[in-house]
Amino acid sequence: MKYITCIDDLRQLHKRRVPKAFFDYCDRGSYAEETLRANREDLQQIKFRQRILVDVSKRDLSTTILGEPASMPLILAPVGLLGMQHGDGEILACRAAQAAGIPFTQSTMSICSIEDIASSVEKPFWFQLYVMKDRGFIKALVERAIAAKCSALVLTVDLQVIGQRHQDIKNGMTVPPQWTVSKLLDFASRPAWVAGILRGKRRTFGNIAGHIKNADDLNRLSEWTASQFDTTLSWKDVAWIRSIWPGKLVIKGILDVEDAEEAAKTGAQALVVSNHGGRQLDGAPSSIEVLPEIADAVGSRMEILFDGGIRSGQDVMRALALGAKACMIGRAYAYGLGAGGQAGVAKAIEIIQKELLTTMGLCGVNTVAEIDDRVIAV
Repeated sequence: MKYITCIDDLRQLHKRRVPKAFFDYCDRGSYAEETLRANREDLQQIKFRQRILVDVSKRDLSTTILGEPASMPLILAPVGLLGMQHGDGEILACRAAQAAGIPFTQSTMSICSIEDIASSVEKPFWFQLYVMKDRGFIKALVERAIAAKCSALVLTVDLQVIGQRHQDIKNGMTVPPQWTVSKLLDFASRPAWVAGILRGKRRTFGNIAGHIKNADDLNRLSEWTASQFDTTLSWKDVAWIRSIWPGKLVIKGILDVEDAEEAAKTGAQALVVSNHGGRQLDGAPSSIEVLPEIADAVGSRMEILFDGGIRSGQDVMRALALGAKACMIGRAYAYGLGAGGQAGVAKAIEIIQKELLTTMGLCGVNTVAEIDDRVIAV
């Protein structure tokens, strides 16, 4: 990791070390990828006010997220299939986050189970929930998160219909992988990745495997999962989740002020301005485009978290300046995981931390609380 200087360096290393199907699953978006590109392009259009001759000798990134202390305004977002980017990927990412003093969010569609992570780390972590048709399974999953002492539940609400990701279809992306000649050749060229996956605890969806019979049957597992996304999902389901989850609730997938207003009525502690990383509604606005109006509308009633296109400390600064309390990163740390396991995730966090400190210094800012739209060049 000595010569890794930025998140894109980790991306390039990830691309070399991980089979194409799993790299593309992490890297690509839905349909024409308009929203995927907009997330990055719109962030980069935001310019900073450079300030000089300001004492910035006491810069401090510490903050609170959902009332808990954090070393910086950063959260590792839920990312499915981390355990196929690197063996035991969810455990390694959680350890890196906890060592850095920031939250880690486990995906429902993770390879390691809730219990696998809970038994392997020292502190509570966040759990992300998809509400599926099988409400009995969802209730049991929430109960498992409670038993594991998860400190927040992140309810993702923008996946009731799945956006088509062309590259996943072209790659025949499945978990566990179906063996074809092209995949065998791809895997054979990456022996370190294969060895890591084989050493891992699991090679299928750990949170689901114990729920359905014959879960080791790839076709059965895939069919069950595909059938579970629920087009009837509504705000009533959020109220139901609230009734069975006693802890802090975060609603992820808000892009519209009216929806933000509804989210504020639920009693949730926070919402995440997010378009699912450009993996769902292609043609939707970038997350950063809608962040200011959502923050203005409900920021006094709940914490505003931001997700979408963050690749640097400068991007974190931009989101904080426009109303976010903290930012989630997904691809940025997944690149690190694929590039170098726990050390790679730690490197991704360190890169963003150092970039944010530098940007604050050059904008004449010492604390996270001071960051607002005054650091933006008009």
